[in-house]
Amino acid sequence: MGDRGGTGGSRRRRTGSRPSSQGGGGPAAAEEEVRDVGAGGDAPAPDKDKDGGANAGSGPWDLRCHRLQDSLFSSDSGFSNYRGILNWCVVMLILSNARLFLENLIKYGILVDPIQVVSLFLKDPYSWPALCLVIVANVFAVAAFQVEKRLAVGALTEQAGLLLHTLNLATILCFPAAVAFLQESITPVGSVLALMVYTILFLKLFSYRHVNLWCRERRARVKTKPAPAGKKANGGVAQRAGTVSYPDNLTYRDLYYFLFAPTLCYELNFPRSPRIRKRFLLRRLLEMLFFTQLQVGLIQQWMVPTIQNSMKPFKDMDYSRIIERLLKLAVPNHLIWLIFFYWLFHSCLNAVAELMQFGDREFYRDWWNSESVTYFWQNWNIPVHKWCIRHFYKPMLRRGSSKWVARTGVFLTSAFFHEYLVSIPLRMFRLWAFTGMMAQIPLAWIVSRFFRGNYGNAAVWLTLIIGQPVAVLMYVHDYYVLHHEAVTAGP
Repeated sequence: MGDRGGTGGSRRRRTGSRPSSQGGGGPAAAEEEVRDVGAGGDAPAPDKDKDGGANAGSGPWDLRCHRLQDSLFSSDSGFSNYRGILNWCVVMLILSNARLFLENLIKYGILVDPIQVVSLFLKDPYSWPALCLVIVANVFAVAAFQVEKRLAVGALTEQAGLLLHTLNLATILCFPAAVAFLQESITPVGSVLALMVYTILFLKLFSYRHVNLWCRERRARVKTKPAPAGKKANGGVAQRAGTVSYPDNLTYRDLYYFLFAPTLCYELNFPRSPRIRKRFLLRRLLEMLFFTQLQVGLIQQWMVPTIQNSMKPFKDMDYSRIIERLLKLAVPNHLIWLIFFYWLFHSCLNAVAELMQFGDREFYRDWWNSESVTYFWQNWNIPVHKWCIRHFYKPMLRRGSSKWVARTGVFLTSAFFHEYLVSIPLRMFRLWAFTGMMAQIPLAWIVSRFFRGNYGNAAVWLTLIIGQPVAVLMYVHDYYVLHHEAVTAGP
């Protein structure tokens, strides 16, 4: 090879084409070159590749194999490809839950019973109070329509119309609640479904009245000054071919399209898709069927035994066991909640939208990336969020309220409806749902103040995973004490 230390000696180094040992370099071909080593033994620095490391083809005689760099897990490294670790987390999650599910089967056997599901909706096969309530809801929709027809032609004053709408909307909330309390044959699950229908009807008719009022106000302003060519009173939208303007929208066809459409905000002209995609619709229907069965099975097999085993620790006030039951319930509860989200907001709403050729399919946004509680509530339920912004938040701002007051008002309204949909079917008032919703206000401040980025996202996930089973256990415990221990301890 040549004299390495001799003065004036020389060596010949041949570089080949082989992969670089330094990260980031690819195969490189270099010409054969001769380097002379000086008398002082100082070798010239090897050629650098584009990443700053030694040339990939510099051969075995390189004197340097290190460079300035950070470990991959250091924040300064700029490395962000953790896909393998994410896959590992998914595999570990599947394995751990598979163990829990197998343990559940060994301990309790198969608890899934489709016949028992029917009893959740019906006590008496000859009495269908929840279905009757849903059918009667048409009366309130027609009443709102008739009021709007008379307001459009001037047969009613705006003050009289406001009074009639207020009475109609108040009755929509009070009537099913009274039936749920007084009718013994209605089940809690049937009551929840009926109350949800009436709550949706309330929000829709509130929007229906609001938008038609805006159209009448615009029409009144247009009468005082000439309108530009091609413009009509259509909520501020230019009249185009095939569109509807006020008051031509006041038809039963238009009303019931809005009532069945997957939105809570009324418009005179909804965006429409060109056709019904049969394959897309079939996939959504199959998802609805599959995830319905999966949710029922998980609730019966996994959640119900855990909840039943939680009653004794609550009765004995054994706090360590209560926390253990809470953490054990958190896993199936959160999994069922995630499945419910996909089932409702993706499968069900997309299926209804496809059938009705409803074009706006933004039912949710990327709430899973939420770094604050506020961002979560703004993005996980878009139909409700749009209604709150359009018909509650912005009107309060226009009346001079501050943003904080308007935001608090939105949470108060949401807290009321959460408690309305839980306490009335259970026939008890404990305000756990109301308190949980109002607690979101200080929680949002704490997360935004002390947690940022990934830490904020982790805080949001933690509140979702732990908060819901706390409310579930509170209501189940109170329901058990009220309806079971009271019966056993009776006269």
